[in-house]
Amino acid sequence: MLDEIDAAIGAGTENVQTVMDIFAGTSVVASHLKTAGYQVLSNDFLYFSYVLQKCHVELDAKPDFSELPGDPIAILNDLDFKNTHYTEEQCFIYRNYSPAGSARMFFRPENAMKIDLIRLTIEEWFEKALIDEKGYYYLLTSLLEAVPYVANIAGVYAAYLKFWDRRTYKPLVLEEPAIYEGARSRAFWRNYTDMLSVECDLLYADPPYNSREYLPNYHILETIARYDYPKIYGVTGMREYDEQKSDFCKKAKVAAAFEKLISGCRARYLLISYNNEGLLPTEELVRICEKYAAPNTFRLYEYEYRRYKNKIPNNRKGLKEQLYFLERS
Repeated sequence: MLDEIDAAIGAGTENVQTVMDIFAGTSVVASHLKTAGYQVLSNDFLYFSYVLQKCHVELDAKPDFSELPGDPIAILNDLDFKNTHYTEEQCFIYRNYSPAGSARMFFRPENAMKIDLIRLTIEEWFEKALIDEKGYYYLLTSLLEAVPYVANIAGVYAAYLKFWDRRTYKPLVLEEPAIYEGARSRAFWRNYTDMLSVECDLLYADPPYNSREYLPNYHILETIARYDYPKIYGVTGMREYDEQKSDFCKKAKVAAAFEKLISGCRARYLLISYNNEGLLPTEELVRICEKYAAPNTFRLYEYEYRRYKNKIPNNRKGLKEQLYFLERS
């Protein structure tokens, strides 16, 4: 949808310099907007998203790792239990998300252990001031982006496969994360409601479409990012968390959530990504947008999009990705 987002912004705006991505997720859109020349303010309430943003949105160059005895990616890739001083008791992923310590099959034991050793080492380097904050988030991003390639999942972490997928036999390998050049940008780790008072020229919003919360789908990435040894429960080892369910995931409250977003933000323009099978029907979201739009500025763009169910593509017609654009009155 990046080309479609560019086109929608280009067709309806003027003099846009600052763009807020208020539900940044994996930071793909925010990074793209940065390379397009906008000053980006990216935000998400999940910490693993904030880590990715700190690397892809805020960094303009590779951090300085001169205090380390070599290339940090190479050092981390070479770690194993024999050449570190950590104990199995410290290895949270190994003990809770691999068959080595539980019945859960999210990772094969060797990769689970590698995740722990890398995460513990990054934290130790930071605590000993061998890396600064920029280096910390850069290396954490490298780890978070490597994990999905060895995870035994169908797409998200709400469940694991009952057999070992072919990719889980590959060793975990870190690579250097991408650094995007562009205007100086900032990352935030807040609830979206706390960002509505921040001024920007255009607000881009990609809120949840259905009743499924984001944290259960990405709970293991959140735990790897925080590495806070949380209390976990259930078959999948879900982490306990205090955040209430998003109003965008509640059919009775989703309309009010959109009204709060559109009426409460301090942006001249809004661009909302949604689809025609979301909790809020298209006709209702159109009505809300038109309520707050300046005359003749609202536009609805719709695109045929391929539906995915688990790992199997489903091309059933009917699903459309949507972009709702308006200039606020």
